[in-house]
Amino acid sequence: MMHLLSLLFALLCQASSAEKSVIGLYGGTVEIPCTVGANKIENVTLTKWKYENVDLLVKSKGKETVILATDEYKDRISLAANLSLLLTGAKLTDQHTFTCQALITTNIGPDIKDFSHALIVHKAPEAPFITEKAAELEIGKLRKLGKCVAKNANPPAKIVWLKNNKALMTEENRTVIIVGNPPSSLDAESTLLYSARKEDTGAQFSCRAEHSLASGLVSPPETFVINYSTEKLVLEVSSNSSPVEGNDVTLKCVADGNPRPTSFNFHIKGNVTKVENSDNYTITNISRNDSGEYKCSLIDHPSIEATKNIVVQFLDVKLNLDKTVIRRAGNSLNLSVSIDSSTTPTVSWTKGGVKMNKEPKFTKLAYSDAGLYELEVMMGPLSRKASFRLTVEGAPVIRKLDDQNDKDGHRKVLICEAEGSPKPAVSWNINGTLIDEKSFDNGTIKHKISVMPSANLSVACTVSNPFGIDTRVITVSSLFEDVKVDKRDSSDDDDKTKLVVGVVIGLLVAALVIGVAYWMYMKKSKQGSWKTGEKENGSSEEEKKLEEKMEENSQKADV
Repeated sequence: MMHLLSLLFALLCQASSAEKSVIGLYGGTVEIPCTVGANKIENVTLTKWKYENVDLLVKSKGKETVILATDEYKDRISLAANLSLLLTGAKLTDQHTFTCQALITTNIGPDIKDFSHALIVHKAPEAPFITEKAAELEIGKLRKLGKCVAKNANPPAKIVWLKNNKALMTEENRTVIIVGNPPSSLDAESTLLYSARKEDTGAQFSCRAEHSLASGLVSPPETFVINYSTEKLVLEVSSNSSPVEGNDVTLKCVADGNPRPTSFNFHIKGNVTKVENSDNYTITNISRNDSGEYKCSLIDHPSIEATKNIVVQFLDVKLNLDKTVIRRAGNSLNLSVSIDSSTTPTVSWTKGGVKMNKEPKFTKLAYSDAGLYELEVMMGPLSRKASFRLTVEGAPVIRKLDDQNDKDGHRKVLICEAEGSPKPAVSWNINGTLIDEKSFDNGTIKHKISVMPSANLSVACTVSNPFGIDTRVITVSSLFEDVKVDKRDSSDDDDKTKLVVGVVIGLLVAALVIGVAYWMYMKKSKQGSWKTGEKENGSSEEEKKLEEKMEENSQKADV
């Protein structure tokens, strides 16, 4: 038996071979076929798998598979029912030529076949990264920006350079892309030579690895320092608000170079001030006289400069009246406001906290003109206020003197309303109970008392202040007289009512009497129809008398 197996292996070694390729994915299970061609698997009596000179497994027909491998393959290989070799956890190091040797029984005797397949394992690349990065770039000069590497891919990845996520293309004297030759055939390298421009400041450079098995593999973005000379200056004015008189104003000279210059000349009202290690200059407590043109320039290149025109905002408001103004009623008051400002302001007036539609005018002062007047002038961030309190004085005048009954009708309420300033004193020529005295407002006072007059009275109200006196008289009727009048009116109404009721009752009685008489007449007429014609004549006379009586009663009823 052993002699037969030795013979078979010898025959297998002499068999011809044909090599093909099989592609598998990294980490997956690869099936490497044993193609027996037109021969049936049932006719295969012996199968052996190997790679290079290393035996992997062998299987005789009707027996279990024997694993011959002693290296890492012993736990990763198996034989499929169709005699294919199954390899799990495919690696890049598995890329060998695997051979299947089969002993086939035919009609003419045993035949030995070799079937070889080269295993190719495809793998996506690792995330790319940029190395050998430039410390800085200079405008107009071609410099190495960096090298992009994408490792461990089969086939190797293709590298694309990106600026702000847009692909860079080769451009003469601007962008040069050099594909490298890495030590490993599984790696890819690309070097970018780049001539920077000013607008590349802050730009993000990255590289992308393109592969059939992966997408979106992009390196972390990188920014590079780009150096260029200053070509332009800008003079900025920085303060907490617009340049306002009395505030501090800072001038800042901004350069477009990189690195930026640190020392400047500031031209302040004809004087040049050199500032080192700073790009700003502060003017303290600026005034309206500081308005004008300001300038800054480079110390080593004075021709590179920037100018700025500064207008200092100011606002002055003056009122021609004192805080307290006292005038006589009927006189005029001259009010004027003087405003000095850098631009046209907004002016508003209030009286007693209520906004006025226009500036107050006082051609003839009235007591109602008295009060607190406030002026507010606004211009941008500036605001100015002024105010005066106007008091209108004059002799008191009674505007209204009236009387009325209270709610219960038991007392008389006397009302005296007057104007005057200072506040007038109010007195009456009779004793009464004070009900209310309205607070003195805009020169007006209202005084109320209640009395119980037992007879008609002439009541006088007198108002006075240091400028004069005024008196007015009103006739107040007695409360008892009012009651008598009410009773007399009530008695007359009762007499009229009784008369109407008597007339109605009289008419009703007359109508009843006529009705009864007519009924008696009709009854006697029926009884007399059986008597002689004489009686009929007599009856006719009675009817006439009855009709005359009814007519007479009817006329009385009409009256």
